[in-house]
Amino acid sequence: MTREAFRDRLERLRETVVAMGDLVREQLADGCSALFTGDRDLASDVIERDRTVNDCYLEIERECLDLLALHQPVAGDLRTVVAAFTIVTDLERVGDLATNLAEYALDATAPDSTLPDVDFERIAALALEQLEAAIEAFLDEDPTACREVADRDEELDRRCEAVAERVGRRLIELRLDADGSAGDRSFGTGADRRSVGPLLADVSRTLVVVRDIERVGDHAVNVAARTLYALESDASLLA
Repeated sequence: MTREAFRDRLERLRETVVAMGDLVREQLADGCSALFTGDRDLASDVIERDRTVNDCYLEIERECLDLLALHQPVAGDLRTVVAAFTIVTDLERVGDLATNLAEYALDATAPDSTLPDVDFERIAALALEQLEAAIEAFLDEDPTACREVADRDEELDRRCEAVAERVGRRLIELRLDADGSAGDRSFGTGADRRSVGPLLADVSRTLVVVRDIERVGDHAVNVAARTLYALESDASLLA
């Protein structure tokens, strides 16, 4: 293979990675939308489309392995191939998280008024913005944008931690009623009184949704970190 042909193949690899990023970004947006609106049809569609994400991942993985094994790239070209290989792993995992959100939508019940208000939409928007910025940084080969993705992740982390803290405080406020019988255990008193099971289910669902959204941000940072390393051999963002 000539040097020009090899460079063309590398460029096609980059384009395929970006295309997978766009697909995963759409999956995440639809998974969030299904969860927040209760759209069961959209949720089912997101779950079904995860196969396409997985197929795309496997295709890129095979191409990377082929380039590494047959053409033995060095220096910057090697970093580009390795970055593509690791980036699509993170994108595939974001696709899995989007599927999780869609599955929660199929099991969702109406939010309970005893839980603290959680601005899921804002938290999800931040994660989506992080993912979009990371993909664009890879597309534009922009090291500054890579660093900005890592810096902005702190806001998402703070918001997710705040949700966990509010939920914990609310559980303390609705402390377990020590006088409740084993067959009728409940939280709170008066108008706040309710059975333990539904409240814990609401809490669990709140925490897993926030956890998955926070992980999207972590994977976006990974994408930016791998891109930065490919561009400048700068490993400062790598975990």
